[in-house]
Amino acid sequence: MHRIISRQYHSTKGVFGFKPKPVNTFQLDKSILDARAQQSKAYRWIESFRNHAHRVASINPVSFQEPTGTDKHLLDYSQFGLSRYDSVDLPGVVNSVSVSALTVEQLEQLLKQIYCGTCSIELAYIENEHEREWLTENYEQLFQTTLNTSDKKEIAELLLKSQAFDNFLATKFPTVKRYGGEGAESIMAFYRQLFLSAAEADLSNIVIGMPHRGKLNVLTTLFQTRPVKIFRKFKGLPEFPANAKAMCDIASHFHTSTDLNINGKTIHLNMLHNPSHLEAVNPVSMGKARAKQLTLQDGPYQLNPTNSSKVLNIQLHGDAAFVGQGINQECLMMAEVPHFDVGGSIHMIVNNQVGFTTPGDRGRGTRYASDLAKSIMAPVFHVNGDDPEALTKITKLAFDYQQKFGRDVFIDLNCFRRWGHNELDDPTFTSPLLYKVIHNRGSVPDLYANKLLESGDLTQNDIDTIVKGHHEFLNAELQSVNSYQPEQSYFQAQWSGIQQAGNEITVWNTGVDYSLLNYVAQTSVEYPPDFALHPHLQKHHVAARLRKINEGNRIDWATAEAMAIGSLMYQGCNVRISGEDIGRGTFSQRHAMFIDQNTNEVYIPLNDLQGGAGGKLELANSILSEEAVLGFEYGMAIDNPNNLVIWEAQFGDFFNGAQIIIDTFLTTGETKWMVCNGLVMLLPHGFDGAASEHSSCRMERFLQMTDSKESTPDGDDVNFEVINPSTPAQYFHALRRQQIRNYRKPLIVVAPKTLLRLSECVSSHAEFAPGTSFQTVIGDATIGDPKKVKRVILCSGKHYYNLNNERLASKNSEVAIVRLESLCPFPVHRIQEELAKYNNLQDVVWSQEEHRNMGAWTFVQPRFENMCGKRIKYRGRYEGSTIAVGVSSWHAQEAEQVIKTAFQ
Repeated sequence: MHRIISRQYHSTKGVFGFKPKPVNTFQLDKSILDARAQQSKAYRWIESFRNHAHRVASINPVSFQEPTGTDKHLLDYSQFGLSRYDSVDLPGVVNSVSVSALTVEQLEQLLKQIYCGTCSIELAYIENEHEREWLTENYEQLFQTTLNTSDKKEIAELLLKSQAFDNFLATKFPTVKRYGGEGAESIMAFYRQLFLSAAEADLSNIVIGMPHRGKLNVLTTLFQTRPVKIFRKFKGLPEFPANAKAMCDIASHFHTSTDLNINGKTIHLNMLHNPSHLEAVNPVSMGKARAKQLTLQDGPYQLNPTNSSKVLNIQLHGDAAFVGQGINQECLMMAEVPHFDVGGSIHMIVNNQVGFTTPGDRGRGTRYASDLAKSIMAPVFHVNGDDPEALTKITKLAFDYQQKFGRDVFIDLNCFRRWGHNELDDPTFTSPLLYKVIHNRGSVPDLYANKLLESGDLTQNDIDTIVKGHHEFLNAELQSVNSYQPEQSYFQAQWSGIQQAGNEITVWNTGVDYSLLNYVAQTSVEYPPDFALHPHLQKHHVAARLRKINEGNRIDWATAEAMAIGSLMYQGCNVRISGEDIGRGTFSQRHAMFIDQNTNEVYIPLNDLQGGAGGKLELANSILSEEAVLGFEYGMAIDNPNNLVIWEAQFGDFFNGAQIIIDTFLTTGETKWMVCNGLVMLLPHGFDGAASEHSSCRMERFLQMTDSKESTPDGDDVNFEVINPSTPAQYFHALRRQQIRNYRKPLIVVAPKTLLRLSECVSSHAEFAPGTSFQTVIGDATIGDPKKVKRVILCSGKHYYNLNNERLASKNSEVAIVRLESLCPFPVHRIQEELAKYNNLQDVVWSQEEHRNMGAWTFVQPRFENMCGKRIKYRGRYEGSTIAVGVSSWHAQEAEQVIKTAFQ
């Protein structure tokens, strides 16, 4: 049976970054079906346990409410016409228990042990028969195995070390928020088993997104982070060397990138930096994992899609945050979308049963915190946090499921917070009954250690040795705080050769021989002879592009983009463009992806470039999401500087759906974490009568978020760059510059709409030639006699063409128009050079389409006046609360007035 959500991608043959998965042909053996039919009453009763027993399972370590009678009623064998002494032949019913036949009474005890104990499973909603059968069989077999003594001792040691770490911090740093692991120490057993399973499966990379709770515990106990680094931070000292241009971050946002040796196997582990915006790290971890697959030519990039990926994505969630943050739905909806699929993620919900101060029943409208998983039919295992052995078994099962089916799987770890949201909080204000139970019970490590004491698997001396030894280790680390020098943990491996940008604006030769660009452009519109191309594209896209590149003097925006991307691919860079409808382009301008009109097959011409270093183009048409998709692309961009990652908003203002990613990762990642990236954001912008939405990309917001200086010149070391290019060649150079430079910065492109087809907005082949580069300022080449110029109009982007048309119409020779192509870094020296050409200059005007309280005016004015030593006048729309008027006649009047007043 196929899942209802399955659908056909455009291509059944596959394209770069997408390989169709094999069709599921699973069929249950007829003998099993016949046996179930013969014992239908017993089978339906057993299925009721599989489907409903999770409602009455003992999965809550701090429960003060009994399950409802209705839930118990669902498991009553008498409701299925059975009596306690009836005999059931198990092989014909479940095919997973070694006992051949039991009475109903005996079977009831077995089923309660399996499904109503400290763990249970949810799978009734899974439509794939193969998955359901596999899950029930393997889940039931778990309870025929027990952990050996060495496993139990290792788990106990990890739990006791976690507790010792929290106790140590509570003693040495009593006023610091540490977001400890008390109550959720079983996380250690989860990670331990995960690493063991990963090593056994020969995985090469694990990428983890994890929030604050227990993060320092696992970093220092399992992930090879020295505690002294944490202690140094708690004492108010920086985590980076003195020469790093960084503002640093709090300890609970720390990351690690390290090699783990597990049973002789080496696995590279990445735990990503996370901001305090809960769950925002999840799509970043997915993107990072996918980038690893790209580098390894693994997973969706491999030739044989039946092979499991060597890269594993792990996401930990808080219960309240997983339910409340919409980014989780977006991530799940991406999980099996072509070009976003990472081969399935393993999720663990660290279920504290209270969010900040809100009880669970007020933090969601569903039974479980994990219910969102049902939207993609992912199986959910509910586990009692007091039973690390059950969690160990479930972790192995979850891993095996993910590896076999390549799909997401969830573990709902029901635990508690010993203290409040942080250690300085009093949770009894809002949850008195819950915390009465918590404060009257023992800790998870102590309960488990006592259990092993009783069974003889552990001695009191073992426990004392573990706790004492870890305390001594932590104390030694604390004593070394003053002598410890932070190590450089950045610009290594694939990032070697990259450095932080300097304090000057540099110029990079990004030109390319036109013979190569001509070949790239021609290839970009070639297609196989038996390919049924849309006739409109043949006439208006293919033929038009071939004509323009042969002429070489009227190269448009989309052609320049194809030449930039293709030339980078020729040099060995992989390029990924992501967003809604990016294959075609929002404005039907790109057409980098052709669709056969007869077969629906996809063809990407640039991936058939011959020669060169073999870079590939991945076109990732995304779900209708901004936050998760942009987070995913950021994750792709931080993994490898040799990949150019581009995210295009359908319209510029759509970026605000991803504001959390922009604020907490894109603009601050380098200064907080020394994590660089060259992600490009294309934000279509322009006042064209489209009213308030889709007119503006809100460039003022991006400019306000930069660390550009108002009184001293900027350098390349701004936190990100904002450009508003006015020609195709400028866009070409900007894209190539992203990969040519020896540093990486995010790039915001205030991208055009009308310029995509404006006849004046073209470039000649000479503007792409070797030795050419991106121009931060474009002077006025039309001025015959500079002495006649009395006014300079500074502007940016598409607005130049409207101003120039007005000047031509009025035959005004006293005005020069200078284009500010780079807004940040602010190119003050180039502006000064242009102004120096006009000895009789009387005034300088800034003209913009946007309202006065929007656009670049408030950014340009102080920098221009402070560093150029001249006053600058404003010409543009009035102050407004809405981006643009919604009446077409008003828009036309305003547009005309904006242009006219620039010359008055």
